[in-house]
Parts: sequence; C-alpha cells; structure tokens
Amino acid sequence: MRAVATGNLSLTSRIRLSRWLSSFISGYLSLRLLQSKTSPSFTTTTAVASPSPPGVTTLTTRYAGRTLDLTLFAFTQALDIVIGSLWSRRQSRRRAAGLPPSTVDSTISRLTDPSIFAVSSGLIMWAWFYQPTNLPRSYGKWISSAAAVDERLIEALRRCRTGVLQYGKDTGQAPLLGGMAEDHGWPVEWGDPAVSIPFPCEMVHMGCGPSCEKHAVSRFLRSFQWAMATYLPLNLLLVARRPNRKSLITALMSAGRSSAFLGAFITLFYYGVCLSRTRVGPKILGTHTSTRQLIDGGVCVGTGCFLCGWSILLERAGRRKDMALFVAPRALATLLPRRYALDKQWRETVVFAASWAVVLTCVMENKRRVRGVLGGVLSTVLEL
Repeated sequence: MRAVATGNLSLTSRIRLSRWLSSFISGYLSLRLLQSKTSPSFTTTTAVASPSPPGVTTLTTRYAGRTLDLTLFAFTQALDIVIGSLWSRRQSRRRAAGLPPSTVDSTISRLTDPSIFAVSSGLIMWAWFYQPTNLPRSYGKWISSAAAVDERLIEALRRCRTGVLQYGKDTGQAPLLGGMAEDHGWPVEWGDPAVSIPFPCEMVHMGCGPSCEKHAVSRFLRSFQWAMATYLPLNLLLVARRPNRKSLITALMSAGRSSAFLGAFITLFYYGVCLSRTRVGPKILGTHTSTRQLIDGGVCVGTGCFLCGWSILLERAGRRKDMALFVAPRALATLLPRRYALDKQWRETVVFAASWAVVLTCVMENKRRVRGVLGGVLSTVLEL
C-alpha cells in the first residue's frame, strides 16, 4: 500500500513538474516575443562626436521595462497562489489535529486582502504625490481627476519636502500659493511661507471653509456624486440585458457601494492630511517651525496615504480580493524604475516565466486556488 501511494505521489510530482516546465518555456518565449518589439518610449537617440571621420553620429540606446507591468501582474498572482497554498495547508493540518479555529487566524484571513489593498494604495498615492513618473501616465491622470485639487497646492507640498519652500524664510516661493490665494479671494499673506507658518488648512479645503470636518463631508459628497456618474451607467448597462426589478435594485446597490468606497477613499486621504496639519499632528509633534516643515514635508501626505486604502472595507469581501490583486502589481511598479538597462532584461523574463508557470500549473490542478479575474479567465480558456 505504501509503495503504491509513493508511486502515485511520484507520478503526480512528475506531471506537475512537466506542466511547470512547459508553462515556463511558453511564458519565456511569449514574453521575449513581446520584448522584441521596439518602442519610442524606451529608446533614446543621442548625438556623439566621431573622431574618424570627423563629425557627429547618432547613438541609439534601447531600454527594457516595457513589459514590467505584465511581469509584476504575473508575479503577484503567483505569490498569492504560493502563500495561499501554504496557508491552506496550515489550516488543514490544524483541522486534522482537531484544533479549534483560531481567532488570530480568522483575523488574518479577514484582513489580508484589505491590508494588501491599503498598503498598495498608500504606495501608489505616495508615488502620485512625490514620484509621478513612476506611475503610468493614464493612471496618474485618472488620480488627478478624482482628487480634484489645485496643482499649486501639490507643488507647494512637494517643495516643502525638497526644502525649496521653507517656513520662516523668504526663498522666493511666495508667488506659488500667493497666486492661489488671490484666485480664491483669500489674504495673499496666506501663501507666503515666511509669514504663514504653516499656510492655513483652509487652503487645502479649497473653498469649503476652515472646518476640516465640514470639508471632509463636502469632499465625500462630491466624490460620491462623481463616482456614481461612472459606476451607475456601467451597472445599468449590465441590467439592460435582462431587466427586472431585482437586477435593477442590485445594480443600484452595487453602484452605490462602489461610489461610497471611492468617496471614502478620497475623503480619508484629505482628512488624513488635515489630521496631521491641524487636528492631531501639532498636539503630538509640537508647533515649532521645524516641526511644521516636517509635517508639510511628508508626514501629512503619509498619513493620508496610510488612511485612504482602508475604505476598501466598504466593499464586498469578494470585491476586496479582486481589487487587492489589481492594485498590488501597480504598487510594486512604483518601487522599480520604469526603464532599466537592456542587458538586465533576462531577469524580468525569468521572473515572468516562473510566475506564469506557477499560475498555469495551479489552474490545471486546482483552478479555485487562482483568485481574482485571472482565475476565471484562465479556467474558461482551458475548458474550451
């Protein structure tokens, strides 16, 4: 009996290894095919002096990174599969040993997806503020549209971080926020960092008055309305195929929940800034000029980045899973250069191929283990 079991296990391992290797090869060759295509965004041409014959020649340099988003997507899916499989085995061993469900384990299972989303969102928002070139242009443009903020305010906080704008000193930065103050009918002195230490939080509220809480409510209502204009037509479009009262109510509730999530996301970010600048930060860190510089130089934005992603708790559990897997690779991309040397591209290709092999092997053996939209798509494709 033991010999049969060992033989079956060995056969299963060989089949799994064969699937992994074939998937690795297919993934490697497929990505290499994509990487072979040149792109103007990843090519630079420079003029160099030529000693023989005398003159100027052009040197074309290709960079890698065009497929980075695809690689990171595959990597996060594979990582989710590996960690999820290890966690599932741990739970199975506990059940086999007759151990009762652990409160810690239940909490970890419940908060894993929200935590991934919150951390990923924080990294993305931090990059949008301080390293916008690390985000795809379309992604940054969408965030700017949702934020609905005066670019001069963002630039002022960026300059606070770099030290170009310093409180208590005249460094020639008064026209930046001074012009914003004039446009909104505020005292021009509000925008002068040598006089206003710090600039009033009312400037962050952009016309909603001095109350941070009133601004938070106003920001939520405006963001909710903006989001409903996007989500509601999409949900109603799905209902149009089979219209009935139940599906209509479901569509309205789904659109309302998603809009509340996005509204809360934007509101928590802004209110996190206000908490650091006005409500909590000065009481904990103090009101010295250097402390005000520290708060506006990164602490206030960091607080907003930390808080905003927890709005995901307003979404359904199944939706949290999909959204966490959606933003995680984009967050990882903010930590890596968008372009890098072409001779290092083989590393990315290997990572993609190995990740793709893990995902595809898992789909063929246990398609329910591949979470998110990708799992459903691959399951459908492989069944055709």
